[in-house]
Amino acid sequence: MSQLHKFLFDGLPVRGMLVQLTDVWQEVLKRRAANAETGAYPEAVRHLLGEMTAASVLMQSNIKFNGALVMQIFGDGPLKLAVVEVQPDLSLRATAKVVGELGDASTLPEMVNVNNEGKCAITLDPLNKMPGQQPYQGVVPLFDDHRNKLDKFSDVLQHYMLQSEQLDTTLVLAANDTTAAGLLIQRLPVKGEANLAAQASMGDEDGIGLSEDYNRISILAASLTPDELLNLDAETILRRLFWEEKLVRFEPLAPSFACSCSRERVSNMIRGLGVAEAESILTERGEIEVGCDFCGKQYRYDPVDAAHIFAPPTQQPPSSDAIH
Repeated sequence: MSQLHKFLFDGLPVRGMLVQLTDVWQEVLKRRAANAETGAYPEAVRHLLGEMTAASVLMQSNIKFNGALVMQIFGDGPLKLAVVEVQPDLSLRATAKVVGELGDASTLPEMVNVNNEGKCAITLDPLNKMPGQQPYQGVVPLFDDHRNKLDKFSDVLQHYMLQSEQLDTTLVLAANDTTAAGLLIQRLPVKGEANLAAQASMGDEDGIGLSEDYNRISILAASLTPDELLNLDAETILRRLFWEEKLVRFEPLAPSFACSCSRERVSNMIRGLGVAEAESILTERGEIEVGCDFCGKQYRYDPVDAAHIFAPPTQQPPSSDAIH
């Protein structure tokens, strides 16, 4: 079963999370493979999307946000877009769009960031928006401060966390066709940190210790290999990495697969197209068919259904579902 483990390092300003998605990740891939039009993702795309999915669960749990966290990467390579959405209860969905042939492309730069135009966007969309409230979005390029392309998605997110939250973060991500997993270690802000940092610059041991604790734990976390992350259970991983540290563990959480698509949302999308566009599609095809990229569910609208969408509220005709 998919699980998220949260823990603190007792007495130290450092926290950690470990997620291993098994059945949830397999459900994402199964739904894509069942789509007759698209078929399964190429292997390199599956693994990158898996890393994104694990990272999105870690970040949603880390910020405790009452709304959806949406992580996207997009750029100028054959992988045009990859999206993961995680709700506050850790239910999630994920999809990717490949245009043309992937060929030998297998790395992040080759798939998304061919000409350094690739970006990663993280959007926080509140569940209960106030009037006029807009989702918060942070965007970072897929290169470092010196415009060197970042080869690993974990490096992109570490750069993002340092820019957006000014918190040192260590991420280890891995995915295959059965598991998507990630380990996050983050240094917590402490009261008087600026003073301690100044002390460290002058050689004070208290100030130096602030960084040394995190650096030690970060080095241990970074030693975790993708094979270990994907194949060892959480207890074994934490014991092997941090056997000298005292961990405060919390009850594991259970991420799940869930898609937020609905006939109502699709109807609103068709309404946004306008009457003329909807009638044009109906004339050409006889019905409007919309498939959800996340879960594969198909929504079909015949002329009666379309009339129902565009009719004024007081003049709603019965839908074809009601007729049949």
